[in-house]
Amino acid sequence: MAPATQYEISPPPGDAVSSLSFAPSSPTRLLVSSWDKNVYLYDISGGAGTSNLINTYEHRAPVLDVCFGADDNEAFTAGMDWTVNRIDLQSGEKTVLSKHAAPVRCVSYSRSHSILISASWDCSLNIHNLNDPASTPIRVSLPGKPHALASSPTKVVVAMTGRIINIYDLNTIAELFASGSSDLKPWQQRESSLRYLTRAVACMPNDAGYATSSIEGRVAVEWFEDTAESQARKYAFKCHRQAAADGDGDIVYPVNALTFHPIHGTFASGGGDGTAALWDAEAKRRLKQYQKFSNSVAALAFSSDGKYLAIGVCPGFETGQEDYSGAGQTAVLVRELGENEAKGKGAK
Repeated sequence: MAPATQYEISPPPGDAVSSLSFAPSSPTRLLVSSWDKNVYLYDISGGAGTSNLINTYEHRAPVLDVCFGADDNEAFTAGMDWTVNRIDLQSGEKTVLSKHAAPVRCVSYSRSHSILISASWDCSLNIHNLNDPASTPIRVSLPGKPHALASSPTKVVVAMTGRIINIYDLNTIAELFASGSSDLKPWQQRESSLRYLTRAVACMPNDAGYATSSIEGRVAVEWFEDTAESQARKYAFKCHRQAAADGDGDIVYPVNALTFHPIHGTFASGGGDGTAALWDAEAKRRLKQYQKFSNSVAALAFSSDGKYLAIGVCPGFETGQEDYSGAGQTAVLVRELGENEAKGKGAK
């Protein structure tokens, strides 16, 4: 019998999922950060019906983001306790890399530059030169509170309140470390194409641009190149909406998660409506709409070989935060993609 194409990871996190990250080399090694103050390391190669948990790494406060580092045994976390941590996944040893003055919302690592960037609600970035781990991180003030962060091979995109998007150049950051300077200006500052608060950002693997999503059921796709031709290509579209029961308009949900496929350049979105969808950014069309899950889709990640899509499902905050708990209602599902499932159809 063929294995199930989609299954739940066992055991699930104890509370809401904040982030998912696949290892750079092994396509079956998956990190999950959670509001239960833990980071979970799974190996999904066993498939359905087996325990996938390798280890759990406890933190002092909820973990808001996690990413892998230089290899499959290094990870970085962003904590509600204002701390950026490095974890040796083999030994379990945790090292504080830097502290912010408020919770750390996101972390993103550039493997080609050995640079880790953290974004905090204290309206700052800490930029860590991991070629020289003893060096003091460069602190960069931001014009707004950051809510999403993503890196491409040469760029870092920071989405903030006030519809501000700062784009930084990683080569410039590397030169900054070499010169000993700490004065970093954005490569570009843009106003978001979306009218409402940005919830997620993801960069194209070919380094051409990025996608952002908002709390108002909308996704925008933009290109880095600052030419009139490239900027004319940018577009936005509605998604993760449902027709209201009374037939009067739509119920609009936040788009919580975005992730690009590493091979085909298509991308997945996940929303408060409990669905995930695949999109072709070039052809501007939806490729696939997945089944509706029991709760909000909070996080998404593709494996490095593009064969797996991990989906973090837990109650959202759509109905308010009174007595919120994701305990017992949180699941991480893995979908094994069909050969051409995430392949674009080509531009019209």
